[in-house]
Amino acid sequence: MEVEKVKRYLESSATIDGDKLPLRFFERLIMHGLRVELIETNRVVFSFKVTPRLLNEGNYLHSGAVAKFVDLVSSAAIYTAGGTFVGTSVEINISFMDAAHADEDIEIEAKALHVGKAVAVLSAEFRKKSTGKIIAQGRHTMYLPLPSKM
Repeated sequence: MEVEKVKRYLESSATIDGDKLPLRFFERLIMHGLRVELIETNRVVFSFKVTPRLLNEGNYLHSGAVAKFVDLVSSAAIYTAGGTFVGTSVEINISFMDAAHADEDIEIEAKALHVGKAVAVLSAEFRKKSTGKIIAQGRHTMYLPLPSKM
């Protein structure tokens, strides 16, 4: 095993001084350019043009960016279901079916499948706007904080 090679590979991407980045930098990096197209009960539809900053080495939308989108856009669906708090992620899983490339327009549909007193089950589906072909489907389970009785 080439420990030093692995270490160099991982640390070469970590050259930004994190203390100088703006607050919530990661969310801003991922979400910049996201547009809300529709809001209705239990559902929010977004559109997004894939930008080069979110591509992986294969020149398609990075799976980590998709995971962050699932987290953030599905959380927004909680409010459309009457939820008052966004909680803590318990589980996020994603199935990838296709790739999205730079300058490709995609649509993201987030749904609140269940919002209870302590748990929310959410989904996010990513589709190519031009064909409707599914790029990825995500499922997100969240623990919701119970309101304080104080």
